[in-house]
Amino acid sequence: MKTELPKGYEPAQVEQKWFDVWEQRGDFHADEKSEKPHYSIVIPPPNVTGVLHMGHALNNTLQDILCRWKRMTGHEVLWMPGTDHAGIATQNVVEKQLAAENKDRHDLGRDKFVERVWQWREESGGQIINQLKRLGASCDWQRERFTMDEGLSKAVREVFVRLYQDGLIYRDNRLINWCPRCHTALSDLEVEHDDKKGNLWHLKYPVKGSDQYLIVATTRPETMLGDTAVAVNPEDERYKGLIGKTVLLPLVDREIPIIADDYVDMEFGSGAVKITPAHDFNDFEMGKRHDLEFINIFDESGNVNENGGPYNGQERYEARKNVVADLEAKGLLEKIDDYANAVGECYRCKTIIEPYMSKQWYVAVGPLAKEAIKAVEGGDTKIVPAQWEKTYYEWMYNIQDWCISRQIWWGHRIPAWYCDDCGEITVAMEDATSCAKCGSANIRQETDVLDTWFSSALWPFSTMGWPEQTDALKKFYPTSCLVTGFDILFFWVARMMMMGLKFMDNVPFKEVYIHALVRDAHGQKMSKSKGNVIDPLTIVDEYGADAFRFTLCAFAAMGRDIKLSTERIGGYRNFVNKLWNASRFALMNLEGFDPSSTKLEDFELSQADQWILDRFAKTAEEANTALEDYKFNDVAGALYSFTWHEFCDWYVELSKEDLYGDDSQAKQRAQTVLYTVLEGLLRLLHPILPFVTEEIWQALPGERPAISIMQADYPTGGFCSVDSAAVERMELLMDVIRAIRNIRGELDVPPGKKIAVDLDCKSTASVSAIEAGQAYIKSLARVETLQIAVGLEHPKQASTQVAGDVEVLIPLAGLINVEEEESRLNKEIAKVQKDVDFFTKKLSNEKFVANAPPQVLEKDRGKLQAAEEKLTILQQSLEKISSLK
Repeated sequence: MKTELPKGYEPAQVEQKWFDVWEQRGDFHADEKSEKPHYSIVIPPPNVTGVLHMGHALNNTLQDILCRWKRMTGHEVLWMPGTDHAGIATQNVVEKQLAAENKDRHDLGRDKFVERVWQWREESGGQIINQLKRLGASCDWQRERFTMDEGLSKAVREVFVRLYQDGLIYRDNRLINWCPRCHTALSDLEVEHDDKKGNLWHLKYPVKGSDQYLIVATTRPETMLGDTAVAVNPEDERYKGLIGKTVLLPLVDREIPIIADDYVDMEFGSGAVKITPAHDFNDFEMGKRHDLEFINIFDESGNVNENGGPYNGQERYEARKNVVADLEAKGLLEKIDDYANAVGECYRCKTIIEPYMSKQWYVAVGPLAKEAIKAVEGGDTKIVPAQWEKTYYEWMYNIQDWCISRQIWWGHRIPAWYCDDCGEITVAMEDATSCAKCGSANIRQETDVLDTWFSSALWPFSTMGWPEQTDALKKFYPTSCLVTGFDILFFWVARMMMMGLKFMDNVPFKEVYIHALVRDAHGQKMSKSKGNVIDPLTIVDEYGADAFRFTLCAFAAMGRDIKLSTERIGGYRNFVNKLWNASRFALMNLEGFDPSSTKLEDFELSQADQWILDRFAKTAEEANTALEDYKFNDVAGALYSFTWHEFCDWYVELSKEDLYGDDSQAKQRAQTVLYTVLEGLLRLLHPILPFVTEEIWQALPGERPAISIMQADYPTGGFCSVDSAAVERMELLMDVIRAIRNIRGELDVPPGKKIAVDLDCKSTASVSAIEAGQAYIKSLARVETLQIAVGLEHPKQASTQVAGDVEVLIPLAGLINVEEEESRLNKEIAKVQKDVDFFTKKLSNEKFVANAPPQVLEKDRGKLQAAEEKLTILQQSLEKISSLK
């Protein structure tokens, strides 16, 4: 094995090399025959059209950390990968290609179009898989699945047929989200809401048999053509005398009733609302309660149909303009207000969606939801953080039947056939050739496909081979954990719960960890329109995957969004470089060292040795506890602190005297401890920093049981027992060294200048501890002469700090010129005071504060705070110096 590392760490030269080795060797592959305890995770399948974004990067980094950690703790780990066929998104991609050829899908016909989509998928789809690999995702790539592959298609069909046979799938004509451009129903998740400036039109409806008008307010005046009632609150004194009477609907002269319903908000508009059951979700429910007529006024493209009277054939916004103009001409437009409204848009084509009456397929989810609620209440599945359980319950207790049909061609075609002779529906596992009721061959298959979420709801068990009872299912189902974002807790997680309990008689996962969003440095949601999107692949190119992964882990505090900036990623690149440089130092001092020939027990360990071994043991315990509890930021914090501040800053320095000295026994002892701690530290860091740790680990001297660090054991504690008193003595020495360094810094003593130090101890035990470690003090604090005693006489002029029960005194005679130091500090204070005054004045300017962007204000406030803190330190130093006169 090589025993040295290049001077600088170059991620690009390391990452692809090791990932290829791991994958080709099958290091990620799960063995269902293994007798090890299992740990399994299914990847939230990214869309086959997708490219890696920050949400994917966070989600998959956290999963990879868990999987690598569990492999190292002796588990057989299955991390199941795959992609979702993304019905609407993928169809849109291919339709755009056809449009560039001046064609549409109807020119090809259904079969040829589906062939074209498969061709696109083979050539261009799934690039996100390779992007996940660049992050280091250690999925079992040999098992990669696709929601339209043969096995998953069989599972989808089986589930549909069984649910239909159980009476849980049915057809009904009701209101759904409709995209007039894509010509399909949409789930709530496929509708994105955007706040837009609009209007609130106040319309006058004449009350029949009087000269009175009811004024209704609406954001969609064109839908009045489909009104079938006006509703008021039964407690509204203004309208009690009108309930039961009728109004004459303007423009179409249809007589409609005035009804009473508690849903009506007396404070909104005039307190009277128009009811359009076929074009508003709330009105739909009211229409059912009051047995109103449902009048659909639009066709599937959003154009007014024959029910719209004189507006027949007009596009919906053209009709809006004309309806408003005609009402105004008839004196029936009371007023128009400006009104901001959250408008629903199709998540793919951005067309404004239309609530639309349509006959669709539904899953009756009530019985399924009941079992899914019980599973969480009973602790079969635990949701972390726990506050998301409340959201889960709220959704599940108020769940509506699930619309599962989509009017597109790409997807799982619904296995239902309509008989044109008897009108019955045949649903079957195999393609039907005749009607199951009358035997007629005059049947036609449903043209709709299933909602993409239908197939992904089966993901935890369909990917493992269900409906076949495979070894993978027996070993790895239910899965151990699901890592996902809160935005799909209901749309995906809840549906997987329902389907898993229904078809596997068990929950699909034991725990669900809900992570937060990745935002920009100012807490803003990343979006292309804001120009604040950070591309994960650009970050990996510039800083390396390890630094990026560590940043995501370090900021993944439970329940708190991640504020990400390139500066923070750059800081963790420095951390990776710090580890690299410390490892280079270690390897240069381990030349000829054979770890198999020595053990820690062979030596009388120094205080420094025992201290670092104790700190390693505590850090390993912290890391394991934090990972068990999904406290990713805590594990990153513990490992960062130990690596940088204890191993690199302290132990590496403390070991130099023995490594560079003439005592061969001391050198061998220091080499043994240095090797042991570094090798163990690499294993602790590996789940977060897979690439750099493998590269360094492979360069260590000697042979190890595993061929890869990812197959080595994860440390759970220390390497040997240590003397706690020795650890305490070492910590006292370190406090003394820090105190001396602080005084040197305050007095601006040149780094190379050796100084005299007096240590007044309050106990003989402290004297003994310091005498035993005085070589450390002299070396690390640049001390030439050191006096140690209980009740030591204090110099007349000295700078003082306290470390434990030791008073640290640095005589100033001959060390500094008090007048010169006073002058220097006064100049520095005057300079910093200018900065404080400048930013104070700037931030006191009300006009500036009112108009400056938030990020500018935040930056300036930070500069003011830093300047004020620096000023305070300088003033305290001046007081100390002045007191020495």
